[in-house]
Order: sequence, then C-alpha cells, then structure tokens
Amino acid sequence: MPRSVNSVASRARRKKILKRTKGNFLSRKNVWTVAKNTYEKGLTYAYAHRKDKKGNFRSLWIQRINAGVRAYGMSYSEFMGKLGKAGIELNRKVLADMAMNDPEAFKKVVDQVKAV
Repeated sequence: MPRSVNSVASRARRKKILKRTKGNFLSRKNVWTVAKNTYEKGLTYAYAHRKDKKGNFRSLWIQRINAGVRAYGMSYSEFMGKLGKAGIELNRKVLADMAMNDPEAFKKVVDQVKAV
C-alpha cells in the first residue's frame, strides 16, 4: 500500500508559521526552518517579557510617586514608610495615578502622611 501523507495539513501548518513571521528580515520570513526557529524563539521572549512587564510597571509607578512626593519635600522611601504607619492602604499603582492625574488628592495623602 502506498504511503499516505496529509499534504494539505502539512502545508497549512507551514503557512500558519510563515504568516506569523511575516515582516521579519531576510530568510527569517520565508525559509521554513529559519522561520520556525524565529517564531518559537519569539514565543519564548514573549513569555519572559510578560513577566518582566510587571516589574517595569512597578518601577514606573515608583518613579512617578517619587517625583510627586519630592515636590512636597519628602523622598519616596520616607513617604512609603510613613504611609504604612498612617494606615493608608493605597498601592503604588493608585498612588502613581493620583500623582499624575489628581495632584489635589495626592497632596491630601501627602499631608496625612506628614502628620504622622
């Protein structure tokens, strides 16, 4: 009996990978083995960088809070230490947003922290 190969499915698999590597440089977009390796490596980077993204945003929030607090004569570490003692349970994301978009509310929080 002759060997049966499902060329339709094989071609579809290859087309799917080649479609996803469209826009890559040189043979990374149209040579099957190179494109496949590029695509798989890209998935690895995507997974790792989804994890890194969380730390990057935390760093951004800290910088924004620090910039906002410096205007009132405090440092970030001093502010965060006193924030806990004041019993204010706002996370860095909310504090950073307040510092950027609602300076009046942020000033009230800073004044409460300074009172401690």
